Amino acid sequence: MCEEKEKALTVGDRVPDFELETFDPAAVKFGHFRLADAVKDKRWTVLVFYPADFTFVCPTELADLACKHRELAGLGAEVVSVSIDTKFTHMGWQGQERLLKDVKYPMGSDVKGTLAKALGTYDYKSGLAYRGTFIINPEGVLVGSEVNFSNVGRDMDELVRKMKAFAHVYKNPQEVCPAKWKPGERTLKPSEKLVGKVHEELK
Repeated sequence: MCEEKEKALTVGDRVPDFELETFDPAAVKFGHFRLADAVKDKRWTVLVFYPADFTFVCPTELADLACKHRELAGLGAEVVSVSIDTKFTHMGWQGQERLLKDVKYPMGSDVKGTLAKALGTYDYKSGLAYRGTFIINPEGVLVGSEVNFSNVGRDMDELVRKMKAFAHVYKNPQEVCPAKWKPGERTLKPSEKLVGKVHEELK
C-alpha cells in the first residue's frame, strides 16, 4: 500500500517547531538545530533540502551555498542544509568530498523525512527529498518555498536576492519589492493611486 501523502505547509503558514540533528563542519562536532531557538533569537531560517549525500549535483549546490553563507548570515539567517542522511554520513561526506571543504553551515539530518513531508519536498517514490529551498521569518512563518526536481541544481544567487527582499519588506511592511529587486532599488507602496500606474512609479 502506498504511503499517504501529508498536507504540506504553504507560504503564510506558521511552521510548527522542529528539531534536527546536525553535523557542524565549522566546529567538527554534532549538534542540533531547533526552530524555536531561531524564533527566540529573532533569526531567519533558511533550509536547503537536497536528495542525498555522496551524489552528484548535490555537492555543487552545497558548495555554491557555502559561497553565500556569510552573506546570508549577515542578513540574520540561520542556514541549514538538509537530507535524509544521518549526521554521521554528513560528517563522512563533508570530510571526503573536496567540493564541500568550505561548507561551514550545519548539515541537518531528516532521516524519516518528517520535515521534508511537512514542507512538501518529499519524494514518496524514492524516499528522498527533492531540491527544496525554504525561508522562514523570525516569527516562524514560511515566506519562501521553492521545490525543484532532482536533476537540476539551483543558483544560490537568487536565494540571496530573495532573502534580501524578504528582510527588507519584513522591516518595511508597507512596501513590496518588484521583480529582480535588489537593495537600493525602488520599492512600491500599494495604494489606489498606484493602480495601473506601476510603469510611471518605477521610472
